[in-house]
Amino acid sequence: MKTLYLVRHAKSDWGDPLLDDHDRPLNERGLRDAPAMGHRLAERGVRPDRIVTSTAVRARSTARLLARTLGVGDDHVVEEPRLYGATGSGILAVASTLDDALGSAMLVGHNPGMSDAVGELTGEWVELPTCAVVECRVNVDHWAELVEGTGELVSVATPKD
Repeated sequence: MKTLYLVRHAKSDWGDPLLDDHDRPLNERGLRDAPAMGHRLAERGVRPDRIVTSTAVRARSTARLLARTLGVGDDHVVEEPRLYGATGSGILAVASTLDDALGSAMLVGHNPGMSDAVGELTGEWVELPTCAVVECRVNVDHWAELVEGTGELVSVATPKD
């Protein structure tokens, strides 16, 4: 049994129209929501063994803020270029390559891929707002066995909860 947390990055800043999408930072709300969500997760005892994030600035910032508030060191945060713009099945493909020594992992990425990944993994479709965190219990012994339908939706947490 594994635990997979799927996270949509926190709210990003659209203020600079010349900035490439990949380089957009978090806005004030995003900078506030990510640590707040981290604290809520920490209160529940969530501490993923690894955080894997899209290389986009807004996703990396979200991952690092979550890591700090969860008490997870920066050495547990790994950037994965395949998560930027990934489809749901692409996100699950990244998860299936995780080291089997990890009992839990958190993937930080983008919509619509993250919402689609939740639906594909659990069969339950949830539209994730920014900085939403979904906990899935995955009925596999090895991450490579993670495929569509192997997960169970445990919880959905959003900044507005």
